[in-house]
Amino acid sequence: MSFYSKGLRFECSRCSRCCRLTPGYVFLSRNDLARLAGATGLTGEEVLGKYCREVNIGIFRRISLKEKANLDCIFWEDGGCSVYRDRPFQCRSFPFWNAHLYSEESWREAAKECPGIGQGSLHPEEEIRDWLNKQEKEDFL
Repeated sequence: MSFYSKGLRFECSRCSRCCRLTPGYVFLSRNDLARLAGATGLTGEEVLGKYCREVNIGIFRRISLKEKANLDCIFWEDGGCSVYRDRPFQCRSFPFWNAHLYSEESWREAAKECPGIGQGSLHPEEEIRDWLNKQEKEDFL
């Protein structure tokens, strides 16, 4: 039985802590690229050239969003995400990531950085497992 068998509370407070002032990767899938192309009015190739970078994570390479010089996400502007409706799957699925759901302790650690964890609506175990299953099926670039 998982520690989240009775669900977990989360509601995004739009605090931007997960997309500002800290280094990280936002890995993109083919679906994400298509969504971002639609949101920006650019072609997929133009999105890749303007907003993305290739990163080498030892055993694999992936395409990630770039960061600004101050480490903000390339799409963070004027107090929020400029592509929020079409943001990448990784952003939409936060905080329901394997790393945060590994244990109750890992969930509590994530809550130290995210004020929305433990707040708002109760997300049932089935929904959380659905996010995890979708992550496994994403066709990352």
